[in-house]
Amino acid sequence: MNAQNYTVLYVDDEPVNLELFKATFRNDFDVMIASGGEEALQMMKEKPVDVVVTDWKMPKMNGMDLIEQIKRSDPNKICILLTAFSDPEVMIRATNEGKVFRYMLKPWLRSDMKMVLSDAFNHINQPS
Repeated sequence: MNAQNYTVLYVDDEPVNLELFKATFRNDFDVMIASGGEEALQMMKEKPVDVVVTDWKMPKMNGMDLIEQIKRSDPNKICILLTAFSDPEVMIRATNEGKVFRYMLKPWLRSDMKMVLSDAFNHINQPS
């Protein structure tokens, strides 16, 4: 499957980050953006999403809480957690519990994000 056939939902409470992600990848795959966890969950009810990329530190619902809610309804959903703060405890917990496909530091580089998303798309295509 071509990367353009995938839908990626990017969740961040900072509007500049949302617009940057959308502008960077709009020609590579279908990009959806949400400014928080509640909005992301609502959007996922309305349209299928292949990969969720979410910031960790957000008001109301943090990225880990969002991922936990997503995983309750779809344990196989690929989720990528972003943070500007390196928190080994969160990283280890998320990875060990199998909730997070990858953990990335902000600010991300286009090449790094593209590589992680490519890995995620390949993972989707692997037989179970």
